Amino acid sequence: MRNRSVPSDSVVPHIVYRDPVEACEWVSRVFGFRENFRYGDPVSGVQVLFGQVCVMLHRANPGSLSPAQLGYGTQSLTLIVEDVDAHYAKTIAERATIVEELHETIYGERQYGVEDLAGHRWIFSQHARDEDPAGWGATVNQQQ
Repeated sequence: MRNRSVPSDSVVPHIVYRDPVEACEWVSRVFGFRENFRYGDPVSGVQVLFGQVCVMLHRANPGSLSPAQLGYGTQSLTLIVEDVDAHYAKTIAERATIVEELHETIYGERQYGVEDLAGHRWIFSQHARDEDPAGWGATVNQQQ
């Protein structure tokens, strides 16, 4: 079954912001998301899409604060893009806070890290080469 209200078959992150409408405008302008829908009066949530990725932006309530409100972050989200160099250039042009410069990892990704207006950390990545996890030191579960 498909559900048009939740267009994802795997993970749908829910991220907290003081103002989800402002956050939607920011992630759309800087990262390239597009708004799918919003709900509540005043708006308490906005669903945004990035290709096939669905993310929910929620208004902060008691017991759910953004990293900027907490004073620290607890996670980051990685999104795969087709052209990470162009995405990085646009993010720089928008004057977003880069927390990890564009580089190639030992595990075959070309990526960079950025902090959004509420302190959430995002990693934008492009597959640079196919790497066997054992080749760079990972322990592979042989029971797959």
